[in-house]
Amino acid sequence: MGKEQEEQTYQRLKKQLLLHPDSASLHYNLGLAYAHRGELEEAVQAFKTALELNPGLLEARINLGGIYLRQGKIEAAVEQNEKVLEIDPRLINALSNLGFLYVQQGKIDEAIAVYERAAAVHKNVPQVYANLAHAFLLKGDPDGAVDACRKALAISDRFALAHNHLARAHMQKGERDAARTHVRKALELGFPVSEELQRELAGREGDV
Repeated sequence: MGKEQEEQTYQRLKKQLLLHPDSASLHYNLGLAYAHRGELEEAVQAFKTALELNPGLLEARINLGGIYLRQGKIEAAVEQNEKVLEIDPRLINALSNLGFLYVQQGKIDEAIAVYERAAAVHKNVPQVYANLAHAFLLKGDPDGAVDACRKALAISDRFALAHNHLARAHMQKGERDAARTHVRKALELGFPVSEELQRELAGREGDV
């Protein structure tokens, strides 16, 4: 959406709210418009108003958490996603967000627990297992990461992020040949493997 179109949408929403001030969906959409404009406090107020009018509007709560994250208010973002999961414990966006937020807080065990919850109910989503693998890598548990990556690749063997994480897991295990194989695969699939990892693998053997 271009800037001119965004401005038209914003102005239209403002006019519609004059006629329908009790519309939760209009306040929610206005919150999205404010967020796109970088007007974060206004977005917060719009999402809060939407939730006052319709407490079950979970997308408003998820987006409110996203604004809090942009503002650096991690605890507030955690709280919003936890509230979403109290209503819908299967919602993948909230599970993924909460796991990510726990990682930002350094609560790796809590992140792993949330990602495992996500994997239990979303068995065919490779990103869930990639998130789990990343958390295991941060914990220094390469075996857990390898298992999670293999589950992701069983769903889609062209999922580049899983190949990247699997390479890192094999590196943690000291299995350089296996790591090199998955770095090559990730690169073939267009994933931006870090130059640091590529240099570490190249070592005396030249290019990865």
